Amino acid sequence: MRLAQVIRLRPEAIDEYERIHRDIPAAVLARLRASHMTNYSIYRYGTLLIAYLEYAGDDLEADRAAIAADPATLAWWRITDPLQEPVAEAAPDGWWHDIPEVFHLD
Repeated sequence: MRLAQVIRLRPEAIDEYERIHRDIPAAVLARLRASHMTNYSIYRYGTLLIAYLEYAGDDLEADRAAIAADPATLAWWRITDPLQEPVAEAAPDGWWHDIPEVFHLD
């Protein structure tokens, strides 16, 4: 399963966001891998961040819950969340907004 998401990056946080993503904590990456997240990239276009990843598990909600409960990930989010803000289309309690795939070529 391929997933794409979008969120807004605060303009004043661009340099900091890119700096901290050059050295993501190993425990955060390990949790993503343990939750079957692969081929994960984040792109920046102006102040928009677009994430793309592939999910290789069989229970996306459970794996997302495991990520959200992980202490290392929670510590990482305490650093990254103040640098971001949801796009207008995000759910009221959402953060990253899922965006639909409209084309794919293998």
